[in-house]
Amino acid sequence: MSLEVLTFGCRLNAYESEVMRGHARGQDNTIIINTCAVTAEAERQSRQAIRRARRKSPDARIIVTGCAVQIDPDRYAAMPEIDLVLGNREKLDPNAFAQTGGGRVRVGDIMMVRDTAPHLVAGFEGRVRAFVQVQNGCDHRCTFCIIPYGRGNSRSLPLADITAQTRKIVDGGTREIVLTGVDLTSYDNHGMGLGSMVRALLDAVPDLPRLRLSSIDVAEVDDALMDLIAHEPRLMPHLHLSLQAGDDMVLKRMKRRHSHGQALAFCDRVRSLRPGIALGADLIAGFPTETEAMFQRSLDLIEAASLAFLHVFPFSGRADTPAARMPQVPAAERKARAARLREAGTRSLARYLEARIGETVEVLIERDRRGRSQHYAEVRLERGAYAPGDLVKATVTAAVDGVLIAVARD
Repeated sequence: MSLEVLTFGCRLNAYESEVMRGHARGQDNTIIINTCAVTAEAERQSRQAIRRARRKSPDARIIVTGCAVQIDPDRYAAMPEIDLVLGNREKLDPNAFAQTGGGRVRVGDIMMVRDTAPHLVAGFEGRVRAFVQVQNGCDHRCTFCIIPYGRGNSRSLPLADITAQTRKIVDGGTREIVLTGVDLTSYDNHGMGLGSMVRALLDAVPDLPRLRLSSIDVAEVDDALMDLIAHEPRLMPHLHLSLQAGDDMVLKRMKRRHSHGQALAFCDRVRSLRPGIALGADLIAGFPTETEAMFQRSLDLIEAASLAFLHVFPFSGRADTPAARMPQVPAAERKARAARLREAGTRSLARYLEARIGETVEVLIERDRRGRSQHYAEVRLERGAYAPGDLVKATVTAAVDGVLIAVARD
């Protein structure tokens, strides 16, 4: 069996899995499992994958790392299925994957980490887009979130390292880069904020056709980034917002730094700057103390802000977070509210896609005749033969089941 890497969770984890794939290259009969701790369910799935991997490959060397391991290393050290336990800092050290030395459990104090080392990845296997990590950690303490204890405090990569990474990936043929981090909009390297960094990156790598941002915080977006949203065609017209809720009391109990009104004002502003921009959001259903009326405010926000792409999570309490000690909404109600948010999101997406009929979109082909538009909408071309990575201009003729149907322009 060759090297296998299993990834759970965020885009940053996906990026770091590629770093580990490079560090462990040549180690056959090895399985690396990169865990997630964003919810209790995510961690359960990670543990389930560990046990499944051992049953499937009883002779393999199993290495487990990621946020779940960083937060609770003893729990994973106690699992007999695991051969090596690595923390989030240690997993990015190429020497950590050596067959001998260093002990079975290697998890340091993530809060002591002050730097984000550059890790160059040539590209993601089989992908036409790749992630570039520019920031790690978080200085905020939302009451539901345990991730700062898995990732440490906020730290940002220097522009020179980001540029080198991006150039390497673009030279390898990748057409789209996604800048990622735990708290991307907190990017600050010696006074350079996210907007200024993105401007400098695009100037330094003129051959990069498409650049995206991963999840952003509406309370942190600077004027330089707003200017790019308005005027830079290579910055894709698609933003994913870390909103979490639409009710002011719930947002306050979450310790978020924006209100319902501020979220709407942000959406209105970017839509005026970039007509047709696609907006998505993270939303949590059934946060502790959330009443039906409070939930309705989140439901209403989807339509008021025209949120087309939703990531919905029923609240999952994590031990050692303040939210876990608040009065809980029954699990069945959380699940039902999440379903209602997803249904509203499906309707909102349908409206957004129908409004694209007759427009010209640029499709980045991923496989066969399928790809993503600049707005991140899934597109299926009616005819033609294309290779992954091709950029095709096409006219939208229909929207069916969440997919745009389009005809390539001659």
